[in-house]
Amino acid sequence: MDILGPIFWLIVALGLLVTFHEFGHYWVARRCGVRVLRFSVGFGQALWSRKAADGTEYQIAAIPLGGYVKMLDEREGPVDPGEREQAFNRKPVGQRIAIVAAGPAFNLIFALAAFWLMFVVGIPETRPVLGPTQGMATEAGLHEDDLIVEVDGQRVETWTHTLLSLIPPALDRRAIELTVEELDGDRRSVALPLDRLGADFDEENTLEHLGLSPWRPDLPPVIGEVSADSPAARAGLSAGDRILSINGVPVDGWQAVARLIPEQALGAEGQLLPLTLALENGGREWQIDITPELNEGRAVLGIQAPPPDEALQARFERSFTVLKLGPIDAAGESVAETGRLTAATLGILGRMITGKASLSNLSGPITIAQMAHSSARLGFSRFLFFLGLISLSLAIINLLPIPMLDGGHLLYYFIEILKGSPVSERTQIMGQYLGLLLVVSLMSLAIFNDILRVFT
Repeated sequence: MDILGPIFWLIVALGLLVTFHEFGHYWVARRCGVRVLRFSVGFGQALWSRKAADGTEYQIAAIPLGGYVKMLDEREGPVDPGEREQAFNRKPVGQRIAIVAAGPAFNLIFALAAFWLMFVVGIPETRPVLGPTQGMATEAGLHEDDLIVEVDGQRVETWTHTLLSLIPPALDRRAIELTVEELDGDRRSVALPLDRLGADFDEENTLEHLGLSPWRPDLPPVIGEVSADSPAARAGLSAGDRILSINGVPVDGWQAVARLIPEQALGAEGQLLPLTLALENGGREWQIDITPELNEGRAVLGIQAPPPDEALQARFERSFTVLKLGPIDAAGESVAETGRLTAATLGILGRMITGKASLSNLSGPITIAQMAHSSARLGFSRFLFFLGLISLSLAIINLLPIPMLDGGHLLYYFIEILKGSPVSERTQIMGQYLGLLLVVSLMSLAIFNDILRVFT
């Protein structure tokens, strides 16, 4: 199931986005009077196909990593004289540009719609409240509970926005200024010397290199409730018992309890092992051995965390929010979100070309499948964000001036406008080979990065 889940959500996500992309080409081609021979979602062997009354064959193919719209074209085979006016190559260059650009344009429309619906539905977000700081952040004067409200004058609302604002200057080794808000509401400016980052800086671990960490709520390791007929109940544990250690490992909060129980309870062959808990209540300390039980594949004792006190509840409400907007406000925010993500994507691509950013940022189908699965598990709004992000990435990538991609074809057409005649067939063939080599190389690198992430 760990494999089937990501595969299923990858197919769902790519199926939606590829269909929408290819529908853009198809719809504009039909508006321009071009005959469409085949509309395919996926490549390779057809799993399902149907021929419509207008002669277009619609199919779903076996390899879901893309799709295509095959149009009538004299360059790809003989065309009856009576149908030549419906051939793609016979259309004015402006119409050919519109047909090719429609795919990325529809991906952009899809991204805007996904972000709009995400804000209307409401998406849970973590605000950029700092946890314990170290290194550069501590030296700069940042402290736990500081809320980052601006990065170099740009307002940030979430950790996602904060990272998008921090990574470019970190890659450029440029000092920046943060505006932070303290618990009492006072604000101050802090200079963060990103120009002092070393050569080992890795953008995938930006916060760690900067000495920053998100604030995470933790409760005291005191049992708040014991489930009936559970291992804890049968062992005599009760509400109010404080857990001092598990198998000799000291615990300082409930997060450690939640992590250590499944970590210590499973043996090398997956068998359940007894746990030794050191406990304290009312000044009395004792130890007890408890064998957990499996609940949905997870080792549990049947104990619950205590409820948060008022102070912790206030800090929790300060750190977590739900971004939910009305339809009109959501439209403006979806445009802003698209702009932020576009700028970030183009910035990373540009820095990868110049060598400032690592090529490890390239991700392939394995990483996309994992992201699709995890976002779907987090809820509808998170899956909408994922779909919008991938759709926007597809629009940007397809517009790159690489032969075989939409951007490569657009480059040929703009050259045709400048020189007054189409690019020679030989040049286009050479471009196709170069484009194929580049696309295969980039895909191979992306898959290699995926494999490294899985096994490291």
